[in-house]
Amino acid sequence: MSRTGDVGVMLPREVPPADVARVARACEDAGFDEVWVVDDCFFTGGLTTAALTLAATERIRVGIGILPAVVRNPAFTAMELATLAGAFPGRLHAGLGHGVLPWMAQVGATPDSWLTSLRETTEAVRDLLHGRTVTTDGDHVHLDAVTLSFPPEVVPPVSLGVRGQRSVDLAGRRADGLVLAEPSPPAYITASRTRLREAADASGRPGPRRLSVYTWALTGDHLDPDEADELLRARCVDALRHGGVEAHLVDLDGPSAEHVAAVRDGTEPLRDDVLDLLVLRGDADHVRAGVAARHAAGADCVVLASARPTAGVETLLADVAALGAAVSG
Repeated sequence: MSRTGDVGVMLPREVPPADVARVARACEDAGFDEVWVVDDCFFTGGLTTAALTLAATERIRVGIGILPAVVRNPAFTAMELATLAGAFPGRLHAGLGHGVLPWMAQVGATPDSWLTSLRETTEAVRDLLHGRTVTTDGDHVHLDAVTLSFPPEVVPPVSLGVRGQRSVDLAGRRADGLVLAEPSPPAYITASRTRLREAADASGRPGPRRLSVYTWALTGDHLDPDEADELLRARCVDALRHGGVEAHLVDLDGPSAEHVAAVRDGTEPLRDDVLDLLVLRGDADHVRAGVAARHAAGADCVVLASARPTAGVETLLADVAALGAAVSG
């Protein structure tokens, strides 16, 4: 796609394994630059879904957003990533993060320090992918002279999917980029880009860090516009009240921030102007303008996520085709 930045699409966790290849090909056929898979409990595995997606497509880059750092030994994470990167050079983008804390507690993966475990895992995985021998005895990671037999010739970037300021700093210091979950209003993107750049500059490892941004989106003639707006509105209201997205909203202007607080308290309905900061909706021109605004705010790739992932594969395919047509126009 020809524009100031890339546009990707989310392959939702609700897609059954038998349909992953078909949906992945549809994402590529729709013209997207990237398709992002997830590693959510307890759906399809992120690494295996990435493998299915890469094998089913020819061009599109595949992001994994994200692998929880605390549930896999980093040597095995690096080994799996190296295998995919070696078989599909230049098409893999790895993501690490803390994971959803209740899920991590559910599987008994609760470290003494979430930040330390993510830092140690990120450092070990990146070093191994770059062909280095790793010996470390940290608080979370313990490796003794580990070297990959097949480090990839094209090393995939390793980004961190995180929210907190210290974790964003870690992405700038130790990783290759940052993944922002939805909703991602432009002000949040700009603030994250600035913090990411400052951390990178202070790290002694300056250089670009890729910023990938998720956003809910719906468009297309196959939709009833009012129903689509209500789906997006409901998704945002649920996130505001229950999704732990406070960090996404701190950079809104004063009146918008006050309105969001009222929405969270249930005393006001979500206004259209604030909804437009949080999602992409309406006709193709409106969607393209929203993508352009997020690129201008600092996003390298805007990843579109359907607001109705549970509606079934055929519905998802229609949404993907419509979103692809909108952003390609």
